[in-house]
Amino acid sequence: MPNIRRLLVALCVLALIAGCSSGTQSGESATSTAGTEDSRADAVMRAVRETMATEHLKAVIVRVTVDGQEIVTEAVGESMTGVPADTNMHFRNGAVAISYVSTLLLKLVDEQKVSLDDKLSKFLPEIPHADRVTLGQLARMTSGYVDYVIGNTKMIDAAYANPFRRWTVHELLQFAVNEPLLYEPGTNWNYAHTDYLLLGLALEKATGEQMPKLLSEKVLRPLGLTNTVNSLTPEIPAPALHAFSSERREFLKIPPGTPFYEESTFWDPSWTITHGAIQTTDIYDMEATAVGIGSGKLLSEDSYKKLVSTDLRGKTHKQPGCATCEALDDVYTYGMGLVVSGNWLLQNPLMSGYAAVEAYLPSQKIAIAVAVTYLPEAFDDQGNYANAADTLFRRIGAVMAPDDAPPVRTPK
Repeated sequence: MPNIRRLLVALCVLALIAGCSSGTQSGESATSTAGTEDSRADAVMRAVRETMATEHLKAVIVRVTVDGQEIVTEAVGESMTGVPADTNMHFRNGAVAISYVSTLLLKLVDEQKVSLDDKLSKFLPEIPHADRVTLGQLARMTSGYVDYVIGNTKMIDAAYANPFRRWTVHELLQFAVNEPLLYEPGTNWNYAHTDYLLLGLALEKATGEQMPKLLSEKVLRPLGLTNTVNSLTPEIPAPALHAFSSERREFLKIPPGTPFYEESTFWDPSWTITHGAIQTTDIYDMEATAVGIGSGKLLSEDSYKKLVSTDLRGKTHKQPGCATCEALDDVYTYGMGLVVSGNWLLQNPLMSGYAAVEAYLPSQKIAIAVAVTYLPEAFDDQGNYANAADTLFRRIGAVMAPDDAPPVRTPK
């Protein structure tokens, strides 16, 4: 797809390549465990500094725990020039909220209020193709609906023309639901913000409650996520981790070599997911999410198995005319609102100059939370940039679990 068409993505789809080199950064604030954990904390922070140098990062906030015990929590670099990053800073969580929505769906299944086999038409009969698509297919992103973001020239152009635009659900759906399905529901996979926008609307209809209340009462509060809140506006609670981006370079026709770097902290995030699940958070809640969602503490055994299922691995494929269809494999498999990479469970949002990862290894109860922002050098001549938080997570995962490290995609 054209370069700028992938830059607003709330998830870094299959761009999971990591490497190593040396480097240092200044401006740190830290708390870490003493004694035997010091060596692992030091190794984690070496990975942080190396990645900051190789990936040209402005700030990194990281938290790592094992079975609830802190290994390290640190902030490195600057939020803004002269303002050090801090572990208490807030930022957008993007696709992390998708795992909250899928967990909400599965809780409602456990409560026998909905079924994964319910057709979308039961709740939203006015939506095209709703009689062919189930709630479970929306949650797995196997519905066949076109994504309203990735590969959608009209939507991306409009968003880049005015990144402060407040989008309505109706406006977003018009980019997708009137198009033919990409494939027969359940026969392939494509990353689609559309699916979770529709799923949120369906769950509101099924329960008679609004998404902010549903998520707060059934997911966020039970997980103790006191600093994860719904965003009704582009505001981020103070203190905010500031973000900067060059991703509009190609759209604005700024020539290569001409400096271009703009603050993107308060770009409106209303395009990202179902309204009510557009959130801000901090690194402590990101780590708690990794543990809470990754352990399945809110779900029945059967629902947890569905959440982390690798059934799609090896059964999907790229498809002509589908910008987001992918062959899912050991590096990246989609469960139900959760990514399975090797044996790690994660979400890895990338949006508007922010990138992050929250990940959990159930067998060793290791949780990793990372949030990063970028320096101008991280962007290429078209304004493209990679999910460096994902790169960093994989390096930290290799430090913490050398015998069960997150897999890394081999460069072709």
